[in-house]
Order: sequence, then C-alpha cells, then structure tokens
Amino acid sequence: MNGQTVDQSALKTNQAFIMVLLVLAFVLNQSWLVAFVGGVMLLGTAVPALALFKRIYRHLLKPRGWVQPHVIPDSPAPHRFAQGFGSVVTLAAFFTLLAGNAAFGWGLVWLVVVLAGLNFFLGFCAGCFLYYQLGKLGVPGFAVG
Repeated sequence: MNGQTVDQSALKTNQAFIMVLLVLAFVLNQSWLVAFVGGVMLLGTAVPALALFKRIYRHLLKPRGWVQPHVIPDSPAPHRFAQGFGSVVTLAAFFTLLAGNAAFGWGLVWLVVVLAGLNFFLGFCAGCFLYYQLGKLGVPGFAVG
C-alpha cells in the first residue's frame, strides 16, 4: 500500500448520502435524483478532489466535529473502483427509468442502496471484493495487496 491511507468516515459519509438520496428518489419517484447521485459518484471517481459527498464531510461535518475521522492504512483504488462501478449501475438505473422500465430501473437503484448499506453497516465493500478478485485473476490495473 506504500503508506496510503483512507478515511473510513469519508467513505461512510459518501455511502450515507448515496443511500439516503437514492431511497428519497424512490419514495418521491424522482429519476432526476438518481441521475444526480450517479453523476456525483462518477465525477468523484474520475476526479476524487471533486467528490461532493466527501467534500461535505471534509468541509462541513468533520470541522464541526459532527463526524470524527477514522483514518486507516488502506489503498484508495479499490474504493474508487467500487464507486465507479456503483455510478455505472446508478446511471444505468436512470436510463432504464427514462426508457419506461420502472421495475428494472428501481431494482438497480435498490441494488446500489443495498450494497452501499452492506458497506456502511457491515464494512463489506462488494466493489472492493470484485476489485481484488480481478487482481487475483491478473487483470491489468487491479493491484492485489
């Protein structure tokens, strides 16, 4: 890992925003909110410094002491991959909803909510797991350990 660290509190804040906003999108039947969350996730993956939900943590929640940092030795790459994969699924959900297939579109939204919840509540990152499995298979760009 070469001395890399990850602030788990920033990740959990990100997951909380994703879950809450996607559930809100479902309850209000607002596909534009699905697109917004997917876009935020995609932008945060492509340019981590612009990750909106993590910026809210860094510039609002952490300085006020509302959320305490929990920095651990870890590689940020698997987490970025997981978010990027989640953004693809979330944006696929939006386009599926736009095409009129509500059941499948909202099903994809709930898949993202459940996987974010699995990470938030139990600490299991399915996208990170996939990242490491790809690394074990020797897929270029996926580092193991």
